[in-house]
Amino acid sequence: MDKKKETHKGIPYKELLFVGITSFASALPITSLFPFLYFMIRDLHVAQREEDIGFYAGFLGASYMIGRGIASVFWGIIADRIGRKPVIAFSIFSVIVFNTLFGLSVKYWMAIATRFLLGALNGFLAPVKAYSIEVCQPEQQALGISIVNTAWGMGVIIGPAIGGYLAQPAKQYPNLFHENSVFGRFPYLLPCISISLFATLVFISCAWLPETLHKHKDIEGALEMVEASTTQHKEPPKKSLLKNWPLMSSIITYCVFSLHDTAYVEIFSLWTVSNRKYGGLSFSSKDVGQVLTAAGASLLVYQLFAYRWVDKTIGPIHSIRIPSALSIPIIAAYPFMTHLSGIRLGVPLYIAAMLKSVFAITRVTGTCLLQNNAVPQEQRGAANGIATTAMSLSKAFAPAGAGIIFSWAQKRQHAAFFPGDQMVFLLLNLTEVIGLILAFKPFLVVPPQYK
Repeated sequence: MDKKKETHKGIPYKELLFVGITSFASALPITSLFPFLYFMIRDLHVAQREEDIGFYAGFLGASYMIGRGIASVFWGIIADRIGRKPVIAFSIFSVIVFNTLFGLSVKYWMAIATRFLLGALNGFLAPVKAYSIEVCQPEQQALGISIVNTAWGMGVIIGPAIGGYLAQPAKQYPNLFHENSVFGRFPYLLPCISISLFATLVFISCAWLPETLHKHKDIEGALEMVEASTTQHKEPPKKSLLKNWPLMSSIITYCVFSLHDTAYVEIFSLWTVSNRKYGGLSFSSKDVGQVLTAAGASLLVYQLFAYRWVDKTIGPIHSIRIPSALSIPIIAAYPFMTHLSGIRLGVPLYIAAMLKSVFAITRVTGTCLLQNNAVPQEQRGAANGIATTAMSLSKAFAPAGAGIIFSWAQKRQHAAFFPGDQMVFLLLNLTEVIGLILAFKPFLVVPPQYK
């Protein structure tokens, strides 16, 4: 890879294409369950009342992130010792196995266990961020990180669209699927197995993935390692990552926005499918899938035609602050849409969902650029590992907290202070405001090149 970078100074399209498709495949199962999560909890008969569904849905949604938060540091160490390629390939393989098993779940404990293992064995994100940096020239590293975040963001948005369109196929497409067929008996298997089949193709493509981290076992390599070790002893010790405030402040800001975005996806899905008498929209999973498909399409168009101009015009700092501020009125408008119907509901809902997805990916990319430029290149892998662990833990708390708050809010429909779902979106907006405040001085310290 180093020799190729010396002889080919252009953009590594092949490697970045691989980064994109693997990131997309790994992200698909994370949120694919949200459109049918409400119905799945109901069919598993774990909730005694309809108002309790959100409570159990929150813990199921959080199980993936809990697993990933526990294991991310471990997979980062493994990737540094044996290479990026084995960890990436194994992570894609874990998607194939445990995402399929999740679709076959007939008990609540089985759904929790398979999602937890899916997160714990999918140590993909930190290695692929390091990989995207290592295949690029220094001036192209922002492009590499942007592709990871773009593909990941598209997977997080298109995943729910797949879940919405393909869940309960015997009910949605009775002419194609019979109630007694395998997809009738396992109504949530089709979206899971569809994602797993795509992940299988990506797993096969890992055979052509060039490794960027090599361990020299010959004498010449050993001498090079000794020489490098001697040189390192002569260099001043590197600054501790935990004491690197430009890095840590950007990670904390990143975690707050990650918590907000994950809670938003779950609340949006639960809110749209819940009954109008509880302040929802009474959507089907297919309706939710259509909204999220439009949001994913807008994200793709934005990344292809507008993001580079936005980044060049306002830079990563303002690309965090401005989208955060613009997201606040959008979230505040959601609970009032329950009084609309037909095209008067569809137009503002679709526009709001598309803008929210665009704003989210813009600020995530901005925070990742700050993180990777706050450390020298040889510390980027460890920095991404810390960021992934912290982000996973915040995303683990988000679905559980969002589910509990959503269930509680639906029981206070006639409260005098922000009744029903108005309270949910108020609290969601508060996390947005906190993230916006953290994106300013004195908390956020930016790397020298952005001052």
